[in-house]
Amino acid sequence: MSADPAAPGRGERPTDPGPPGDSEAPGERPTDPGRAAEPVVPEAASRRLHELDLLRIGAAVAVVVFHYTFSGWMQGHSPARFPGLGEVSRYGYLGVDLFFVISGFVVLLSAWGRPARAFVVSRIVRLYPAFWVAVTLTALVSVASGRFRVGFGQYLANLTMLNPVVGVANIDVVYWTLWAELRFYLLVLALALIGLTRRRVLLALWAWLAVTAASQLGMLPGFVDLLGQSTFAHYFVAGMALGVVYRHGLTWELGAILALCWGNALYRGVGFAAGVADRYRTGFSPVVVCAVITAIFVVMILVALRRTAGLGRPWMAVAGALTYPLYLVHAHVGFVVLAGLGAAVNRYVLVVGLMAVMGVLAWGIHVGVERPVAPRLRRVLRSVARAPGRAG
Repeated sequence: MSADPAAPGRGERPTDPGPPGDSEAPGERPTDPGRAAEPVVPEAASRRLHELDLLRIGAAVAVVVFHYTFSGWMQGHSPARFPGLGEVSRYGYLGVDLFFVISGFVVLLSAWGRPARAFVVSRIVRLYPAFWVAVTLTALVSVASGRFRVGFGQYLANLTMLNPVVGVANIDVVYWTLWAELRFYLLVLALALIGLTRRRVLLALWAWLAVTAASQLGMLPGFVDLLGQSTFAHYFVAGMALGVVYRHGLTWELGAILALCWGNALYRGVGFAAGVADRYRTGFSPVVVCAVITAIFVVMILVALRRTAGLGRPWMAVAGALTYPLYLVHAHVGFVVLAGLGAAVNRYVLVVGLMAVMGVLAWGIHVGVERPVAPRLRRVLRSVARAPGRAG
């Protein structure tokens, strides 16, 4: 049995957000002077989308509340039961679905107009510093509490983020999305190596949708789906299509891609919810699942069409930057706290206090680790990337 309703199991659904903290805003990267310019919607590359940070915050809170008020008790990690709130918070796992759409949108635009090696550096710098701290902290808390078993070899493998390749279990169930993100990055990297243009991106999206359909119909061997990720490819594809909409405007072709993604998201979302219901021996409303997924598409379309600019505020960028470290540290560490204090402290006070503590911890990781380490790591990686050229 999977350790989490959003963990790998039925349909390879390994929980936050592909990383929810992707903070590079569209338009913050200069275009490559060596490439011919493409028509771009005015102002499409000049404004940070603070509303995306707001969406990240909402998605992260949904996932945290899901774990603390529903998943924790259902898995036996917490004595604190929330029978009323849990009827709503059980759908919080869909925050991950929103994270994947945001990732498709932001990552494509962050790769557009920059060399492939610069894209690789940016992804490493964005993902690893906070992750190394989170893995270490989670391992220490798990071993000290005795609640979750963690081996030293498992810990070392997790530090690479590539442990699924060799079949080593994640130290924390939420890390599954990072493996999904890494595979998505490989596809974007391939596009970056070829050269990102509107037409090439659209062709890639149609190809990915075709592979997804063939995989779902059982027409392709399983190893193809390892990269194609048909379980949630529709979210990445939709996010990338919306990135093209943001840069170049909406066309019938992009509308068709989005419609196909939405339809498959509903189909796969209902199927996955049924699997979650079986695992927890409870119920999930297909109507609610479809409504949430539809709302995700509608909101992201409005963002891509630049209809949400009035909602963004600069402070959201700071809060949005905390979603990634919050996602990484909240689950197993939180379960240990809930297990230890759940029977002695009012459950609502405990959950609110625990979320506040996790927020402070995420802020500490962002300020104390990500900010100082990221520029240094970027300089080292850029130096390494340029070394062969200098040697030649």
